[in-house]
Amino acid sequence: MDDGPRIGFRLTELAHGGGCGCKLAPAVLQTLLAGSPAAAVFPQLLVGTETADDAAVWQLPDGTCVIATTDFFMPVVDDARDFGRIAATNAISDVYAMGGTPILALAILGMPLGRLPLETTREILAGGAEAAAGAGIPVAGGHSIDTAEPIYGLAVIGTCRPEHLRRNCGARAGDVLILTKAIGVGIYANALRKGALDAAGYAEMLASTTLLNRVGATLGREAAVHAITDVTGFGLLGHGLEMARGSGVRLRIDGAAVPLLERALAMAGQGFVTGASHRNWDSYGAGVALPAALPEAMRHLLTDAQTSGGLLVSCAADAAPALLARIHAEGYPRAAIIGRVEAGAAGITVDG
Repeated sequence: MDDGPRIGFRLTELAHGGGCGCKLAPAVLQTLLAGSPAAAVFPQLLVGTETADDAAVWQLPDGTCVIATTDFFMPVVDDARDFGRIAATNAISDVYAMGGTPILALAILGMPLGRLPLETTREILAGGAEAAAGAGIPVAGGHSIDTAEPIYGLAVIGTCRPEHLRRNCGARAGDVLILTKAIGVGIYANALRKGALDAAGYAEMLASTTLLNRVGATLGREAAVHAITDVTGFGLLGHGLEMARGSGVRLRIDGAAVPLLERALAMAGQGFVTGASHRNWDSYGAGVALPAALPEAMRHLLTDAQTSGGLLVSCAADAAPALLARIHAEGYPRAAIIGRVEAGAAGITVDG
């Protein structure tokens, strides 16, 4: 049986963008959601769209919280199986960011029929299933359509107890901020599209983007952890700003302490900045105070769209060293304390 066209191509060439850099800019999304009907008439809906959280949460009569999320995007890499793994890992992250445990997923697939070999699509699905299996869940079904560009992701369902639920709006003045993964994925992905990322850089990016944020389920059981969000398409500053505004606090981030992929700063200075970085800054720059001496390349990294990025955690200061050690022990060697939470006007101040 003929599987369709077998032509030479790069998967990323079939899409105008890739990964979480495809997300609508924060300002655009805020405008779209501004007229959404209030969800207050559903008392079981513990988390909706009110604080730009990572997933919706519904409480069942027995107290169990059901976590529901969906995430999908266009190819961020050319290897089909790697694309599937990255997209699935990214989608599952939203459940972990709420302090929950995933239980099953459904595939979301859009493929340009006639332009993409079926074997390539099989590899994307296989990569997604592999990542889901790593999280201990099945891809139990899904939906597919014919699209102009390749699209893949998952709708993911998870659960947690109410006391383990962690939102992005619980940060408290006096807390310490921990970031669990290095940033710079958007810069690396742009370099890859332009043929400027070597094998070592690709391996570093893949290791980060396919690392499940399962530590979020552990952190949700820690009373000292007050807020969690995952850092994806809006960049560290964008998702940090959502945390600050939702919590009514000010985040103070030490720019020198933020972990970076090994070549991210150099590549940002060499012009591998994405359009998403500019859109992000234009959307929320007014809520962020930067030092005059901060290098432009570092500002671009702080706004860099992360695909399958790490967790931003706000926790009690006295518990932070032990929590950081535990995060390291659970397989996140680049995790670092990057700042603190202060009382004051909601927003972010960057030092360094």
